[in-house]
Amino acid sequence: MEYLNSQPAELYKRFCKTLTLEDDPALIEEYKKVHAAGSAWPEISQGMIEVGIIDMEIYITGNRLFMIMDTVPEFDHASAMAELASQPRQSEWEAFVSRFQRTSSRASADEKWQLMERIYKLGE
Repeated sequence: MEYLNSQPAELYKRFCKTLTLEDDPALIEEYKKVHAAGSAWPEISQGMIEVGIIDMEIYITGNRLFMIMDTVPEFDHASAMAELASQPRQSEWEAFVSRFQRTSSRASADEKWQLMERIYKLGE
């Protein structure tokens, strides 16, 4: 059986993550602006590409974020997140966006974003 938008699994790995923002409408709007097209710091996007992230999307409902992260097939999450944390300006970015998030200003992206467990996939 074939489904729309299906890609062979060997072409990428997908990770889904979640994070909670402060429940403050003004901060949430500012967080959206910081992540609008062309607004994220270029070093942050470049660092993600360098560790093997090939696509990423973030969705929001209320103060809850949901991230879809597609990576190269050989992506090792733990080592890639450690490498990402050492990229130029990454810790500065994490401290900057922490004011919007229910987290510590010293937390890495891996500590903030919680991996989600897939419990259903169409066609399986």
